[in-house]
Order: sequence, then C-alpha cells, then structure tokens
Amino acid sequence: MPSFKRPKALADVPTSYCPGCTHGVIHRLIAETIDELGIEGKTVGIAPVGCSVLAYNFFNCDMIQAPHGRAPAVATGVKRAIPDNVLFTYQGDGDLAAIGTAETVHAAARGENITVIFVNNAIYGMTGGQMAPTSLPEQVTQTSPYGRDIKSAGFPIKVCELLSTLDGVAYAERVAVDSVKNIRNAKKAVKKAFEAQIAEKGFSIVEIISSCPTNWGLTPVDALDWLRDNMLPYYPLGIYKDKTS
Repeated sequence: MPSFKRPKALADVPTSYCPGCTHGVIHRLIAETIDELGIEGKTVGIAPVGCSVLAYNFFNCDMIQAPHGRAPAVATGVKRAIPDNVLFTYQGDGDLAAIGTAETVHAAARGENITVIFVNNAIYGMTGGQMAPTSLPEQVTQTSPYGRDIKSAGFPIKVCELLSTLDGVAYAERVAVDSVKNIRNAKKAVKKAFEAQIAEKGFSIVEIISSCPTNWGLTPVDALDWLRDNMLPYYPLGIYKDKTS
C-alpha cells in the first residue's frame, strides 16, 4: 500500500501559518507539481509581502523575495534573463489585486511566460484583517466594521474574469481547496499552469479560493463553511481561458 510522503520540493520544516490556514495545502500542490514535472533544479519562486512572505522557507527550489506587489515584474526579469527556468509567483489578494494590480495586468497583457499562483481569501491576512480588493459586499473586516459598502469602496475585483480578456493570457482558472474533490481539481490546474509555461504558451494564472480562519474570526471548520456559502457563489470556480491546446 503506497505511503503518504512529503514531496521532495517541500522543505521539511514547520510552517508559520495559522491553524486551519489552507496555504499549507496549496504549498503541497505546488511541490507535488514540481516533483512530478522534474523541474526542481530549474524552478524559481517569487514570494512578495503578505502571508506568502516566508514561502521561501518552505520550498526546496530557488526563491526570491519581491517588494509588495512586484512579484510579476521580478518574475518577468528573471524569466527573460534565464528563459529555460520555470518561474512562479505566489501572491495573496492584497498583494496581487491592490498594490500589484499594474504589474499583474501588464505582465498578463505582454504574455509573459510565467505562472501566477493567486491565493484569494478576501481579506488582508498578515497585516491584521483589513478589507481587501476581493472582500465581498457587506463583508465585515477591521476596516469595514459595518460591512463593505460598495457605494464607497466599490465592487470586489474578479481577477480571472478580468485577466481572461487579455490576449497574452494562455490559461486562467479559479479553483478552491475546501474539499478533497476541489483540492484534486486545484492540483490539476496548478500542474496545467506550469505545463503551459514549459510549453511557452504565455501567461498562466491559477486563482485559489482559500480560507483565513484567524481574520474571519471563525474556527477552521466554520471558515470552510463560510467559504462555500459566501465566496464560491461570488467567485464561481472554473476555467476562464485556455489556449494551451
């Protein structure tokens, strides 16, 4: 009977994430993909600011820390300098969809041959639970204690829908990690995004709907229920663009 082992690309160290946080699940999916594709020696990950800032501790491939929001720009530079390497960014919603919006959109518009792993938990995690660009209408956060008011704060940004309109995007899919079925689908999406880069198809992004029990003020189990009841209706799962075939 096969045993459940740690992927070689995943470092054998304790994580810094809160109990119930799904960053660890996502890390494993990326590491499994690196192992299966045999690319650990030529993979470079970009970890910007936010909860992902310490991701360089958890992967056995080369890692670079980028300034807040600038991961796609850093990945672009590295990919152009060493095009045979595989580049991935690992970004949260506050990083990718707020301070890093320009880098994200223009890297996608240029069709930069990089892979973006976008973790959407609808809130700023590391800085204490402020409203993010992806926070839901009427969602209570530290900076929207009465709920997000769309009249003053606008509507949440739907990243996959936005980027799928750009010609440089080869692959865009939204997945979740709230159940075994969805985790398996998320793994397939992550692997397909890496394969799109290896095949030089262009920009690929996997948006992963994730939970944040600490800043949502919920238990890990209740946080997954909240994700299903509130986030998935607003952020439908599925493939938004696929030019890989």
